[in-house]
Amino acid sequence: MNTRARGRRHTIVGLLLTALMLFPVYWMLNVSLTPQQDMRRNPPDLFPLHPTFEGYRSVLDDQLPYLGTSLVIGLGTVVLTLLIAAPAGYCLARLRPRGGGALGLALLIAQMIPGIVMAMGFYGIFLDLGLLNTWWGLVVADSTIAVPFGVMIFTAFMSGIPGELIAASRIDGAGTFRTFWSIVLPVSRNALVTVSLFGFLWAWSDFVFANTLDGGGDLRPITLGIYKYIGNNNQEWNAIMATAVVASVPAAVLLVLAQRYVAAGVTAGAVKD
Repeated sequence: MNTRARGRRHTIVGLLLTALMLFPVYWMLNVSLTPQQDMRRNPPDLFPLHPTFEGYRSVLDDQLPYLGTSLVIGLGTVVLTLLIAAPAGYCLARLRPRGGGALGLALLIAQMIPGIVMAMGFYGIFLDLGLLNTWWGLVVADSTIAVPFGVMIFTAFMSGIPGELIAASRIDGAGTFRTFWSIVLPVSRNALVTVSLFGFLWAWSDFVFANTLDGGGDLRPITLGIYKYIGNNNQEWNAIMATAVVASVPAAVLLVLAQRYVAAGVTAGAVKD
């Protein structure tokens, strides 16, 4: 009986915490459907009594180019991150190079550097190289956030691959690259999905690098496109929230589809046999 009552209490607490965390999402949907003239009503409507889709029409009319740019930047970041992080993780996990421990520590420290500090450094470098206001410049900048995380995930995951599998490929005459490409990568699917997902989400939601390095370009990501509705004397909140809803859909879908791969990829290496 006590166990059953405790289970009910835990369920109630869990539901309350879930509702609390999901309330901003609900409010975003509510505001996106609220007419502009009802925005300042006090108290605000908890439900859109007179829903309007003006905000979503604005998204379709104005924001599609920004969404396309964000998609290109996100996919480019994923590709560049995997090209660097996967071989690096394999090297640290299986080849054991000298100084590998120090490199792992450096990658951990790199993740602690605030994004705004990195953005200021990138601004000076990109200005000299002529990469300001370019989508590929943002791909490079966003990859610097994803690569350290990716290397650590791949290192942990590939360390758990049975040594017998690697040894068998060597006996069959496979070299280091062939072993990596034909043996290690196929069994590292969970790590690949995890790193790809987080790399895409970081690039998709990035604002600091975009605002610093691509503030005046023609191809702006959606995080800057939303500024189109914010002015000194006017804020189109239904359009802003509608844009936020539309921009959240790809991230939510990817998280749902890749949930089990992400769980396996993140926890890889946490338990050793």
